[in-house]
Formats: sequence, C-alpha cells, structure tokens
Amino acid sequence: MLVEEPIDFPIKVGVSASKKNFKTAVDRNRIKRLLKENYRLNKHPLHQYIKENGKQVAVFFMYIDKALPENELLQRKMPLVIDKLIKALHEATQPTP
Repeated sequence: MLVEEPIDFPIKVGVSASKKNFKTAVDRNRIKRLLKENYRLNKHPLHQYIKENGKQVAVFFMYIDKALPENELLQRKMPLVIDKLIKALHEATQPTP
C-alpha cells in the first residue's frame, strides 16, 4: 500500500501467522521469524526502488498455508514476492493515459 502522509521510514513491514492455522505461539513465532529473516536478506531491491522514486510504502506479509514452512521454500519465494511487489508499485505510480 502506498502511503500518502509522511512516515518515519520509507518502508514499514509487518508479518503475521494465523492462530486459526497454528495453535501454538511457538509455531507462529517461528513462522514470523522466518518471514522477517527472509525479508531482511532480500529487501535490497525494494529499498533501492523506493529510494530512487521517493515513495513510501507499508507492506504486510501474511503466511496463510496450513503447514509449517521450510526455510528453503521461503528463500526461493521471497525474492519473487518482492519483485512482484516492485512491479505492482511501478504500475500503480505510472500516470494513466
């Protein structure tokens, strides 16, 4: 979501795992740690895009699968998600003819 009002940082990120799918806090916290770590390792293209275009954005990652994720799966998917986000932001900021 593009943010109109000024915020402290150009990008704010949140993560979530559903209590409905993961009853124990241990599982939810593990998922959130994995999401945050994989975002941290792959955030550079998004930060560069935001900085170059002078934008601000709030991003929220929700893990909605019913099985615990493997770190290898998240390592493969996070760069794809970030690239897709950059493309969506680019299309949203383009003037309509």
